[in-house]
Amino acid sequence: MFEWLKRLSGDSPRLNRILVRFNQMLGDGRHMFDLAANVLLGGTSTEAIREDLFRTDARINQNEQKLRRRLIVHAAVHGSAEFPTCLVLMSISKDAERIGDYCKNLFDLAESRRFTPDHPQYGDLVRTKDQISQLLARTIKVYGAQDQPGAHGVLKESERLEDFCDEKVESFVAGEAEGAEGADDVVCALAYRYFKRIVAHAKNIASSIVMPVDKLDYVPDDEDEDEE
Repeated sequence: MFEWLKRLSGDSPRLNRILVRFNQMLGDGRHMFDLAANVLLGGTSTEAIREDLFRTDARINQNEQKLRRRLIVHAAVHGSAEFPTCLVLMSISKDAERIGDYCKNLFDLAESRRFTPDHPQYGDLVRTKDQISQLLARTIKVYGAQDQPGAHGVLKESERLEDFCDEKVESFVAGEAEGAEGADDVVCALAYRYFKRIVAHAKNIASSIVMPVDKLDYVPDDEDEDEE
């Protein structure tokens, strides 16, 4: 566990509440993803989950705002020694909030087009959706435990999923994807794009476990790590 989190978790009850709020944001983000992606790829109607989705999104936003206010107060009281801690949590709280935003984008797609098992892209979309849901669960777990080996695993899986989503988007743009045409091309490409962005924000959160503040969100290649 890094010193900044040791210091945070061992400090005042106020700071412990900050961590609780952030963990709630992560859990709510995964819940929103499961809701929106299952509507896009399942038989559930958009109206059946609309209230839950937007209520959860509002809770994420409220937690982010409260977390920011408490971090500002903490930084003002404790001074420059706590700035790195506050910067990290400010940054990754925005990542957690953005996961919710991209889940709403998936929901918007589902309102215009939902995929059924007879669609040629259905299998790939479902597998990718399941892998991302599992990745979000792993991110919550490794962050809560500050598990550095686990975080490296999340980063590796995130990069694999990002590359796969990029390949799928390129195939739709080039008109090479199986069975998709017209509006389906657009919806599939957007779904994979939103999938990738959700993965990217989870990767940023995991990077806070293994990277210093100045390199947050930047995961170096093995070559770069060797040069260091």
